[in-house]
Amino acid sequence: MTAIQDTQVLRHSRLLAVGVYRPRRSVPNSEIAERTGLDPDWIERRSGIRSRRYAAPGETLPGMATAAAEKALAAAGIGADRLGTVIVATITSMEQMPAVAVEVAHRLGAGQAAAFDLSAACAGFCHAVALASDLVRLGRSEYVLVIGAERMTDILDHHDRDTAFLFADGAGAVVVGPSDEPGIGPVVWQADGSRNAALRMTAPWHDGDGDRPDDRPAITMSGWKVYRWATEQLVPATRRMLESAGVTTDQLDAFIPHQANMLITDHVVGELGLTERTAVARDIVGSGNSSAASIPLAMEELLSSGRAPSGGLALLVGFGAGLVYAGQVVRLP
Repeated sequence: MTAIQDTQVLRHSRLLAVGVYRPRRSVPNSEIAERTGLDPDWIERRSGIRSRRYAAPGETLPGMATAAAEKALAAAGIGADRLGTVIVATITSMEQMPAVAVEVAHRLGAGQAAAFDLSAACAGFCHAVALASDLVRLGRSEYVLVIGAERMTDILDHHDRDTAFLFADGAGAVVVGPSDEPGIGPVVWQADGSRNAALRMTAPWHDGDGDRPDDRPAITMSGWKVYRWATEQLVPATRRMLESAGVTTDQLDAFIPHQANMLITDHVVGELGLTERTAVARDIVGSGNSSAASIPLAMEELLSSGRAPSGGLALLVGFGAGLVYAGQVVRLP
């Protein structure tokens, strides 16, 4: 048998641009309180959230993803016809197939690109960035479009006191392309299926024999279990992310964790000993927890507000259902 030829040489990769789509409707804690009986101030103390974005019926998942992608491509100065791959990280597509990424690639005019979805819940964006970086470094794709897009309100029980105040909608995208210098560090990731009951759906779409539940499945969460796991696992994980990239905490310009809960963010910031030099993403205050979309949304907010510099070093870390985490150090677009 003739040996398979592979003459590709490793090169560097980086984030070239970011673009986002935030749904128009902002929902304050007072509206959540009316449905759940929770106190608005308690919601803010418990999560850090004051309001969150809900998508209207016309703000579809592929529509939001495409809008974010168009902004990222425009900022990068890259035409859709130059994309080699389109990856959408999402857990909220209501269609098993085709992938959301296929529709997005079509809408963008990326007719030559491969396109697929990635399901890793709130860690999906960092998983996708890792794959995109490898594709670029190996020369498999010149440019890769990575999108985190969610309509969490489609899988939310809006009367559930454990989840109704947390989750939200939105989309964020980055363009990953070649670079003369390293711009995306090695990924550190892990899955712990022994704790998957802490954050999951209330029921499968059917029981395996074709019987469907009477009620539509929704997201369910044991908040204290997720909090305990996150506070135990994320600090050593983020230290490994920094070590693998050869970066120290005092070199970080930004820390951009998944916007799950302000208490978790504050815990990690304190344990890492981050100082005022490092801008910490707190987009959760006005955007809520938008799962795979939260990191690019938070990245864009830090950059557009001027709190983090273009080209600065940022630590990204996503974590969620599985329970899973993934993260890496990057240079900001």
